[in-house]
Amino acid sequence: MASDWTAAISHLRTADSRIGALIDRHGHPTIAPRKDPIQSLARAIVGQQLSTMAASTIWGRFLALYPKAKFPKPAEILATDDTKLRAAGLSGAKAAAIKDLARHVIEKKVVPAQPGKLDDVAVSAMLLPVRGIGPWSVDMFLMFCLARPDVLPVGDLGIRKGMQIHFGLRKLPEAKRMLALATPWRPYRTIASWYMWRLLES
Repeated sequence: MASDWTAAISHLRTADSRIGALIDRHGHPTIAPRKDPIQSLARAIVGQQLSTMAASTIWGRFLALYPKAKFPKPAEILATDDTKLRAAGLSGAKAAAIKDLARHVIEKKVVPAQPGKLDDVAVSAMLLPVRGIGPWSVDMFLMFCLARPDVLPVGDLGIRKGMQIHFGLRKLPEAKRMLALATPWRPYRTIASWYMWRLLES
């Protein structure tokens, strides 16, 4: 688990000179481990296919259902009537997914303390059975909750667009080409991906 990205920045400057300008413009990445993996997973579910602003609004409404806690316990989530979750802005599918995550925690199929001790493949195997969590959500969890250094989210449209611009491609790259192009970035593809997102803001 990385907390100081100096080595990553040095590697990327050497491996891909075009990233240097992005590093100079945007500074070091703001990626650090988060303490509550279940909260991070729940937020990823809520935010799927939504703008950042919409996701933040609905997340705030969801938390407001539980005013006595910073984040509800799994049993509290399961006890919440679906109509309240829907009123907070969650779709039926997302309400079911949040409850399925809570159920997995209660049944100890997802153990909050475990992901940080597992490799990326094992984390994926633990999380993918949860309803509403797919490869993209796992990648976001690995990157932004566990701060794993070498994740390339090939299913993320922003990364695909960023790589298209960065490498001067005529069309959006598919997963196979993304993996090939990102080979020089290893073992810091997470950090390079962060700069691909920033490239869209430039």
